[in-house]
Amino acid sequence: MTIEQIIILLLIGYVIFTIDTKQENFPVPTILVIIGMGLVFIPFFDSIQITENMIYHIFLPALLFVSAYQFPIKDLKKNAGLILTLATIGIIITVFLLGSLTWLIAPIGFASALVVAAILTPTDPISVVSIIKKATGNDQIADTVEGESMLNDGTSIVLFTTLFSIANQEKSFSLLSFLGEFLLVSLGGVVVGLVCGYLVSKIVHYSHQRQYQIMLSIILAYGSFLIAEAFHVSGVLATVASGMMISFEYGRAIKEGHFRESLDGFWKIIEISLLAILFLVIGIEITEYITIDFWLYAFVIFIFMIMVRMFIVFVITKIVHPLPWQHQFLISWAGLKGSMSVFLILTLYAKNASGIDSEWMVAVSFTVVLLSLTVQSLSMAPISRRLLK
Repeated sequence: MTIEQIIILLLIGYVIFTIDTKQENFPVPTILVIIGMGLVFIPFFDSIQITENMIYHIFLPALLFVSAYQFPIKDLKKNAGLILTLATIGIIITVFLLGSLTWLIAPIGFASALVVAAILTPTDPISVVSIIKKATGNDQIADTVEGESMLNDGTSIVLFTTLFSIANQEKSFSLLSFLGEFLLVSLGGVVVGLVCGYLVSKIVHYSHQRQYQIMLSIILAYGSFLIAEAFHVSGVLATVASGMMISFEYGRAIKEGHFRESLDGFWKIIEISLLAILFLVIGIEITEYITIDFWLYAFVIFIFMIMVRMFIVFVITKIVHPLPWQHQFLISWAGLKGSMSVFLILTLYAKNASGIDSEWMVAVSFTVVLLSLTVQSLSMAPISRRLLK
């Protein structure tokens, strides 16, 4: 992308965010994706491309960090059992069930169907969290959806990597090997993030100027991610853990309120700027793969995805943290797909594997993501009001 293209994308994002003053019915990321699909027909935007590395190394660390340090620690403690179960056991069972259903109707093998399921399992609450809070006034639903999303990104990457290797006949599946790798990558990422966050929370006292403290937060967001990746553990979970650790440390120190205020001011600007560019470019990128040949498959898989999500949420909440059925339904419906799914799709495309039908998988997955972003986010506000009125 050229600097001119970036500035114009930011301008479009500014206009859309400005229209969305109340954040009640207007799912900004979805509108940005739709606008991005329209930009495809303007020659000026022909050269814009987004890669899996751009999403993973530029956009995700910042977006994850700002969500993590702003996430209330007390709400995490209150809903920890439900969030952790949904983001680990829940996502693993979801991949198996959705993959099995996909295999029944798709012209691909069982392992490839599981890869598609792994792509379509991570949730992205950016479009709906503010809508849920405004429409229902219920923070528990929004916090559960947001907390699960931050943690299941790391799970989905491990699942995708393992299942892709199996589908592409790079290695055979071993349950013990998978569980060992999953625990190592996940817990390793969390440990790296907690250590980095704790160190920065102490080091920051040596920087009395707010602008230097903000610089340190940038180093923490991307540094914890890169350090974890260098050790072959989850950079996603490292960034989330570092953000939560620094939030916890400053939550205990009243005198550091000015630091949180400065942090909010900086990262909120970064968040909306990155979101504007990311979802506009996703719209530009996704258009190439949206063809009529794959719509029937995508629609059926989308229905399967909703059904499996609802089943998993209803079962887990029944066992771990009983909730009214209205809350269960909203948590299920709010699990729409977004940036992490797009990253995994582009990763699959970049690998250009010979052992699987990657063209079919990429096209169908992109179409399901588009359906999820539009159908689920656009209907979130009216459904929330009707169920919780």
